[in-house]
Amino acid sequence: MRPRSSSAPPLRGTPRRARRVVFVAVPPVEELDLFGAVSAFINANRLRARTDRLYEVTVLSGGPDAAITGSSGVTLVGAGSCLRWKGAIDTLVVVTGRHIDEAPPRAFIAWLRKTAPRVRRVVSVCTGAFLLAEAGLLDGRRATTHWAYAGRLAERFPAVAVSSDEIWVRHGNVYTSAGVTAGIDLALALIEEDLGAQAALDVARGMVVFLRRPGGQAQFSVTMSTRQAETPSIRQLQVWLADHLSEDLSVDRLAARVAMSPRNFARVFKQELGTTPAAYVQRLRLEHARWLLEDKQWGLERIASACGFSDVQLMRRALKRVMGITPGEYRARFRNVSV
Repeated sequence: MRPRSSSAPPLRGTPRRARRVVFVAVPPVEELDLFGAVSAFINANRLRARTDRLYEVTVLSGGPDAAITGSSGVTLVGAGSCLRWKGAIDTLVVVTGRHIDEAPPRAFIAWLRKTAPRVRRVVSVCTGAFLLAEAGLLDGRRATTHWAYAGRLAERFPAVAVSSDEIWVRHGNVYTSAGVTAGIDLALALIEEDLGAQAALDVARGMVVFLRRPGGQAQFSVTMSTRQAETPSIRQLQVWLADHLSEDLSVDRLAARVAMSPRNFARVFKQELGTTPAAYVQRLRLEHARWLLEDKQWGLERIASACGFSDVQLMRRALKRVMGITPGEYRARFRNVSV
C-alpha cells in the first residue's frame, strides 16, 4: 500500500514512541495464523510517509532457540527465544498450531505467567488460547478459539467461558480469536483501538480484506453452519431462499416451490437440515439484518422490509431474543466505518 500524502488527517492516538508488539510462536505453528496478524501491524506502519514507525513488531520463538517450525514444513527463524527476551512489551500475541493434545513447553508457560501481568494486552490467535488457558490467564474470562477445538478447550479448562461461535472475544485486556483470517480481524480491531477507525480501514484496504468482522460475529454463516440437504430440490431451495428473504416464505409457498405437500415438505426439511423451515428462514433473515445494520446508510424500516420482517418491532423482538440486544444497540456496537 502506498503511503498517503502528508495532507491526510492525523491518526487518532498516534503514539510518540512505537508500540512494541511481540508475537511468540510456539512450534509447530500454523503459518497463516502468524503471518496474517503480523502483516496487519506491518501494514499499519505504512500509513504515513514517515521515518518513525507506529509499531515495533518482533517475532520470537516459544522454544529454547530462534527456530520456529511451521506446520506446513517451513522452518522460520525468529528474532530469538522469548525465554531470553529482556525488552518491554505493549501487546503480546501467542500463536501455535494444532498440537493441542501435547503438553506445552513448561518453560514457555512459566514465562507467559510471569510476563502477562506486565503487558497492556495479551492476545491469542486460534489454538493459542490453549496456551493462555494453561497459564491460567483465561480463568473466569470469556474466550474463543477455532470452532473445531472449542469443545476441547471448554472440557480441559472448565474455568474458561468458551464461546464456540464468535470470531474474536475481548475480556478485560485479554483477547482471543478463532483461526486463520479471524486473527487478521482481531489485529485490525487492536489497530483501531490504538490509531482510530480510519487507520484500521486503511490497513484493511491495503491488505485487500473485508473491514471489518467485529468480535461477536459468528464464525459461520447460517448456510455454512447448517448441514446441506441430500434432496436436490431442498438443496436448491437453500440457495434460492438467501435471495428472496423479503418475500412470503411460508411453509405452503416453499412446499409448492419444491412440489411437495406442506406436511411432507416440513418433515423432509427438518429431517435433512435439523431445523424447521420457519426457524431456518428466521435465522437467514436475522443474519441478513445484522449485515445491513452494519451499514449505517440503511434505515431500520428499510432493513426490516428487505429481510422479510413485517415491521421494525418484529425485527427488534427477534434480534433481542436471539442476541440479547436491539437493532440500535447492535448498530452502535458493530456498524462499519464509513468509506
